[in-house]
Amino acid sequence: MSNPVKRVLVTGSADGLGREAASMLAGAGHEVVLHARDEQRGRQARAAVPKAVAVVIGDLASIAQTRAVAESAAEIGPYDAAIHNAGIFDTPTGHRATTEDGLEMIFQVNVLAPYILTALIPPPERLIYLTSGMASSGEIDLTDLQRTHRPWSTTAAYCDSKLCDVALAFAVARRWPRVHSNAVCPGWVRTRMGGPNAPTDIRTGAATQVWLASGDEPGALRTSQFLRHGKVLGAPRAATDAVLQDGLISACAEISGVALMPGQETPGI
Repeated sequence: MSNPVKRVLVTGSADGLGREAASMLAGAGHEVVLHARDEQRGRQARAAVPKAVAVVIGDLASIAQTRAVAESAAEIGPYDAAIHNAGIFDTPTGHRATTEDGLEMIFQVNVLAPYILTALIPPPERLIYLTSGMASSGEIDLTDLQRTHRPWSTTAAYCDSKLCDVALAFAVARRWPRVHSNAVCPGWVRTRMGGPNAPTDIRTGAATQVWLASGDEPGALRTSQFLRHGKVLGAPRAATDAVLQDGLISACAEISGVALMPGQETPGI
């Protein structure tokens, strides 16, 4: 017996893991809403996933555009699940870069944007945040989330951001107990970001997100999980620290001007 049709938002679905997850969900008969940072990539996404019901456009390196993405997505919703897949590993120059908002780019795209979308889109029953095995090397320094004072390292900034994503998933799980909020490490995957020598094929890399978004098995309906290839792993210790979680939420709220609701009564559809 097939699972009921789910409506799922997938950010960063113009290519890579986001597009693969969207394609797998649409191919299974689910209603998928794509996201791309500009119109050209939006057309590419629609061409690659023709069964998608819509695409929302906006650059997550901009608070204003991220808010617009949330508004457009909310108009198309409500959703059963959202996969916060969009992310960057590097900056255009390879050095510390700031956005139009004056924020460090990796932090804004990888951490602040999924926070804003989480806060502004009516909560679905399931939230999935993409992280990385590199999160274990990250640090949540609440006094320097954007590496303004610490020595700059692109790799370190990425590791920090992915650790923050796990903490964000767990913080949301604590605040919204009726929402299944989980973090997924897809592994080192053969994508444009991962490169051709990565050991994991893209379908395997996307499978856990698809399962969490659409599956009705007990494992897909748990919360506060850190998963890789369908298996629950021990999360990095810092991400499980409630004080750091709350500090991260407070910092994101202050930076973005967007507050996260303290609780949630009725999940999605």
